[in-house]
Amino acid sequence: MQWFYHCFDRIVINGHLSFLTREGNVVYFLREVCRKPKITKEVLAERTKDYQAWVAAYARNHQVPLVWAEKGVRKEELVRSRQQRVIRENRFGVYYILKSKETGWTFRAVAPKYPTPDPNNQILRKHQSQFTHYYFYLRDEVAGPMVLRVASFLPFQITAYLNGHHFLERELCRQKIPFTKDDNRFVSVGDPQALQRAADQLDGKTLQARIDYRALIVGPKFS
Repeated sequence: MQWFYHCFDRIVINGHLSFLTREGNVVYFLREVCRKPKITKEVLAERTKDYQAWVAAYARNHQVPLVWAEKGVRKEELVRSRQQRVIRENRFGVYYILKSKETGWTFRAVAPKYPTPDPNNQILRKHQSQFTHYYFYLRDEVAGPMVLRVASFLPFQITAYLNGHHFLERELCRQKIPFTKDDNRFVSVGDPQALQRAADQLDGKTLQARIDYRALIVGPKFS
């Protein structure tokens, strides 16, 4: 008897707007697009405040908990009961938002060392600091349970946490094929060939499509 299936288990993918990862591009964006002649700490913080206000409104309008992650408690344990309820009710979308202060890349504005003819001249430096990151716990129609971590400061880097077995589970459910899982592994399935086909079709294009779709909903917006 020959039979096998394999898939990626836990998957972590980092995403960013490449244009906003370089100091010179950020200067151009803020000056030419946003019409901010002088880039100050307050100017850099404007989009952060707007995004934080949007997240608070999103949580309020969708009746989703928005709380700080507790120290010493695993994030998955905090959201587990609500995740199980969402699965029982077969609902999709964001069901929990956790806030966590973590180290990430951002920018700071500093005055030039020597005077220049331009009174608005500021130097932008990329550096690491601690600031709020949002963890959006959600259930996707295709990828199943997943998490998007969104940094709240420019360049607003997003990290996606997925699990290949959740994708396989969603595919089997869509085809109405019975199966049994023990935690994260399949121990029986009504159609092994269908499980194999689902494992074979999990690729980067599928993952990117689901991440892009969800990031468009919960991430900051740029015109």
